Amino acid sequence: MKKMDLVSGYKGVVGLVFGNENSASSEDSYVERLLERISNGVLAEDRRSAMTELQAVVAESKGAQLAFGAMGFPVIMVVLKEERDDVEMVRGALETLVSALTPLDHVKGPKKEVQPALMNTDLLSREAESISLLLSLLSEEDFYIRYYTLQVLTVLLTNSLNRLQEAILTIPRGITRLMDMLMDREVIRNEALLLLTYLTREAEEIQKIVVFEGAFEKIFSIIKEEGGSDGGVVVQDCLELLNNLLRNNESNQILLRETMGFDPLISILKLRGSAYSFTQQKTINLLSALETINLLIVRGSEADPGKDAHKLTNKTVLVQKKALDNLLMLAVESQWAPVAVRCAALRCISDIIAAHPKNRDVLASKVLGEEPQVEAALNSILRIILRTSSMQEFLAADRIFNSFCEKNPDGQTMLTSTLIPQPQSMSHAPLEEDVNMSFGSMLIRGLTLGESDGDLEVCCRAASVLSHILMDNLQCKERVLRIELEAPMPSLGAAEPLMHRMVRYLALASSMKTKDGTGKAGYVQLIILKLLVTWLADCPNAVHCFLDSRPHLTYLLELVSNPSATVCTRGLAAVLLGECVIYNKSSDTGRDAFSIVDSISQKVGLTSYFLKFDEMQKSFLFSSAKPTQALKPLTRSTAASMAEIEDIDDSDLSDKENEDHPLLSSMFDKHFVDIIKSLESSIRENIVDVYSRPKSEVAVVPAELEQRNGESDKDYVKRLKAFVEKQCSEIQKLLGRNATLAEELAKIGGDGASQSEQRASGALDRVQVETLRKDLHEASQRLEILKEEKAQIESDSSMYRNLAAKMESDLKSLSDAYNSLEQTNFHLEKEVKALKSGGSSVSSPDVEAIKAEAREEAQKESEAELNDLLVCLGQEQSKVEKLSARLLELGEDVEKLLEGIGDDMGLPEDDEEEED
Repeated sequence: MKKMDLVSGYKGVVGLVFGNENSASSEDSYVERLLERISNGVLAEDRRSAMTELQAVVAESKGAQLAFGAMGFPVIMVVLKEERDDVEMVRGALETLVSALTPLDHVKGPKKEVQPALMNTDLLSREAESISLLLSLLSEEDFYIRYYTLQVLTVLLTNSLNRLQEAILTIPRGITRLMDMLMDREVIRNEALLLLTYLTREAEEIQKIVVFEGAFEKIFSIIKEEGGSDGGVVVQDCLELLNNLLRNNESNQILLRETMGFDPLISILKLRGSAYSFTQQKTINLLSALETINLLIVRGSEADPGKDAHKLTNKTVLVQKKALDNLLMLAVESQWAPVAVRCAALRCISDIIAAHPKNRDVLASKVLGEEPQVEAALNSILRIILRTSSMQEFLAADRIFNSFCEKNPDGQTMLTSTLIPQPQSMSHAPLEEDVNMSFGSMLIRGLTLGESDGDLEVCCRAASVLSHILMDNLQCKERVLRIELEAPMPSLGAAEPLMHRMVRYLALASSMKTKDGTGKAGYVQLIILKLLVTWLADCPNAVHCFLDSRPHLTYLLELVSNPSATVCTRGLAAVLLGECVIYNKSSDTGRDAFSIVDSISQKVGLTSYFLKFDEMQKSFLFSSAKPTQALKPLTRSTAASMAEIEDIDDSDLSDKENEDHPLLSSMFDKHFVDIIKSLESSIRENIVDVYSRPKSEVAVVPAELEQRNGESDKDYVKRLKAFVEKQCSEIQKLLGRNATLAEELAKIGGDGASQSEQRASGALDRVQVETLRKDLHEASQRLEILKEEKAQIESDSSMYRNLAAKMESDLKSLSDAYNSLEQTNFHLEKEVKALKSGGSSVSSPDVEAIKAEAREEAQKESEAELNDLLVCLGQEQSKVEKLSARLLELGEDVEKLLEGIGDDMGLPEDDEEEED
């Protein structure tokens, strides 16, 4: 009866989903009849036939899938549980489950249509007993039973991952049974691999159990058996499972390092006989192995010193095991390798040397190629930067120099020492001849190449490398300042400093075109600006060299206020101008800090100038600058797209979109953004300081006020008048300058961007504010102390009130006892009188004696209790008096506090009774 109710309930749903109620009802009836034959059939052949028909109809019809979900699972589960001996029946039941859980993509329907397969998956995954039953089938001897069981579990994991993970964890030896399947026949093994890959995603507990069951040994054994990187999709599945076990799991990484070691992993990267043949599958396999390397050496977003030490150990071991040689082979020497593999290998090299001095030295000492054509690895990587047609490859190679130069002054000095310009004839030699050049000569050639053919992209890339070499290294900045370049033609004049050439290219970048002729090379300006900002930072001699040519300052002022330039271009130009102020040691008129600030004020305006910083801070590039994040996991669904990297086409970028260029996102890393932010603060304070004081302080020399020998009175008065007029002029200028500064800072403050300006111009305000803050803090402390004292006094007052009430209650009890005693005495007297009148005279003395004795005893007890009570009342009265005095000091109304106490206790009556 219950089954029939369930069926009738689903008929309406099926009709609603598929639109044809009659069709749905017929399918429901058909599925119901088949299930009836399976559960209640007498003949085994008839039941098997019904199972085959059920599997066929469920595999073809969504309506049948929905009907099966409504009433079929209990029947199938009974077959799987109680009919293990009938192998054919169990196989059919598992096949039917697979069909019921698999979406029917070939059946067209509305996009928002209910998916019966997903509903069935959800229904089956809710029952932990069903999962336990399926896992128990993995121990069956029949191959197909194990195979179909793995398929059912895989489909369940695909659609209900978290629920299945939780269920399998609760089943004893559940994961062990799955791990045993890795040693089964090939088809079973491959299904088990796929299943374990799903199962271990973001499930740390399952990852630990899988590793404990010997996963590392089994994975590498299968990879070796399949042929390493030349293997098929099974190798990819093995590496995906391996990556799931290692991702963000430090204990598993340590276990791999200290048991099997990294040798099996590094061997996958080795290119064998078919090195020149890169199929798509081999590319994906190599990308998966490189992802494993990345997981071992790149820490997550969390800042944990322990994890940093662990990653450094991994880097050390990998380089000791010659991983760097294999990475260089893939990234640099195998130029026939796909771009995606080369880029991934270059990123691994960058990460493996980052913050690791020994690994940096190893890379610096590496030599590639064979005799006699050998070359330093860094030279080869620089050539990739200058000559590759792939933007992604350039970015990946550029990261290596960023990692190599960061906090590595010795490495920067070593690279700088090779920066020697080549003769003009060599700089125009064919590109192929750069194999014989030193690192520095190749870099300088890249910096100066491209002007003649209207392409500054190579120069832009070389400038990016040079900015890494100069970053935070004053010695290198001074050395590169001395580099002079020959003029393109002798007739053009003398040699030109390298910095001046860079500024000239900065101006040319706005009009010159890239290789594809689009002319959209705004990012070239930004790269050169980054180089100049890095170069001038904390280097007065670089500022002096920059200002040596008067047009430089004029061009920079125009660039800051150029509306067609990007926000970041104007912002970096403003930073460059600011550096010319804060690091300016010149006293020459026109080039000193005062003159530059004066030019900014007149041609740009301080308000507009400072807003350039705020606009840049709000831009996409600055707001998105974050530490390097780990790459997305490489899975079967994403592998194909990852293997075929398509470069960004500059022709597809509008001027506005140009700010989102991948090159710029790489350039504006967190380190550079932090430098800009610290510079901004100093620039604001220094410019406001320079602007608010006169150009030169007038020194009043006593000799100026004395009359010279032979000077007439008229000339003396005239000279004194001129001296005073000069002083007045200086004062008026200073007052005007301060008024303008105050007005502009007030405007900026109105826009909500005045924090830095107020900080720079309000030294006196800061002192006053700090004084007021200190006074307020002290007053707050005193107020808190008084509040605590008041609370304590109120607490004591409440306690004494309670004591007084208690004593009044005791006094009333004592009064009641006294009254009772008096009443008893009255009764006794009455009885005595009765005895006297009616009894014998002999007993009278005895009664009188008893009465006297009782009265005396009652009086003693009463007096003793009264004395004790009076002593207590005296003590409490003293406390209440002290408390009342303290409350009066604090301004409390004592009479109001005591009002109403004892009104209902009946004290007056008690007192009168006691007096009686």
